Amino acid sequence: MVRVAIIGASGYTGAESIRIILRHSEAELVCLTALPAECGAVEDVFGQFKGRCNLQIGQLDLDKLADIADVALCCLPHKISMEFVPKLLDAGLKVIDFSADYRLKDPKVYEKFYDVKHTDTANLARAVFGLPELFREQIKGAELVANPGCFPTGALLAIAPLLKENLIETDSIIVNAVTGASGAGRNPSDKFHFPNMNENLFAYGVGSHRHTPEMEQIAAEIAGTDVRILFQPHAGPFDRGIGSTVYCYPKGKINSKQLSQLYNDFYANEPFVQMCDGAPNVKDVAGTNYCHIFVTCVKGRVVSFSAIDNLVKGASGQAVQNMNIIFGLEETLGLK
Repeated sequence: MVRVAIIGASGYTGAESIRIILRHSEAELVCLTALPAECGAVEDVFGQFKGRCNLQIGQLDLDKLADIADVALCCLPHKISMEFVPKLLDAGLKVIDFSADYRLKDPKVYEKFYDVKHTDTANLARAVFGLPELFREQIKGAELVANPGCFPTGALLAIAPLLKENLIETDSIIVNAVTGASGAGRNPSDKFHFPNMNENLFAYGVGSHRHTPEMEQIAAEIAGTDVRILFQPHAGPFDRGIGSTVYCYPKGKINSKQLSQLYNDFYANEPFVQMCDGAPNVKDVAGTNYCHIFVTCVKGRVVSFSAIDNLVKGASGQAVQNMNIIFGLEETLGLK
C-alpha cells in the first residue's frame, strides 16, 4: 500500500487528489496539509467528503511525515513549491510537484516568465517531466516528477505524433485553447468572478502566458529540433475542462485518413488517450483522466483537437497516474 500525503490540500487540485486516492485500491491517504487559515476537518473544508474521509487538514510536520508517508503530492503554487520540495525529498519521500517550479529546465527561462529567482536548481536537474504517454520510462522509479501544466498536456498530446514523425513545420504551430473557471484556482479574482464569467468568453495572457515555454521545451524534445508555438488561451463560462485546437503546416502531402492511422497507431496502447471521429467535447471528459483527440486536414493544414479535464488529466489525475508508474502499480488504478 502506497502511503500518500497531500501538501496544499485545501485547493481544487488538493480536493481532486483526495477524491481519486479515496477510491484507489493500492494507496492510502495518511496526511493532508495546508496553511493555518485553511486547516480543519476535511469534510468542513470540502463538504463532498463528509462521511467519506475523517482526516484533518493540518500544518506540515516534516519529521512526522517522514515516518508515515511514501510520496507527497505537492499541490502548492508556483514559487512556493520549490521552498518545500527539497525538504520533502530530504525526508525520504518521492515527490510529484504540481507547480511549474520543476518543469522548465533552464532556470533563466523560469525566472523570466515567473519573475522570481529559482532557488532549487540542483533538484531541477533531476526532475522528470510527468507526461506518461511520452516519458513513461523516465518516470518509473523517479524521485521527483514535475507534473505538466494543464494547457501543455492537452496541446502536446494533440501534436506529439506529428512532431515525433517529423511531419509538420516546427516554426509556425498555433495553439488556441479555452479553459473553464477552475483554471484560475480556488482563490477568487475579478475576471473569474461568476458575474464576469457567466455568458462571457475572453482571451488572457496575450503573448505572455507561462505555459508557452513549457510547450516549446517538450515539443522540441519530441521533435529533436527547436519548436516555436504561438499559444493563446481563453476562459469560458464552464466549471472545468480544456478544449484545444492546434494548427500546423505539414511538410509534405498528407490526408486525413493517413493522420487518423498515425494517431491510432501512436496511442494504441495508451489507456487514457482516445481517438474520436469528430472534434471532442469538453463535457465528455469532465471528471475523468481521459484525453479525447481528433485530427484532420483543413485547407492544406493539419488541425488537431483535444479535450481534457484540467483538474484531472491536467493535474491530479495525471499526478496519480505518475504515482502509479513510479511505484510499479497498474497505471489506471484510481482513475477508471
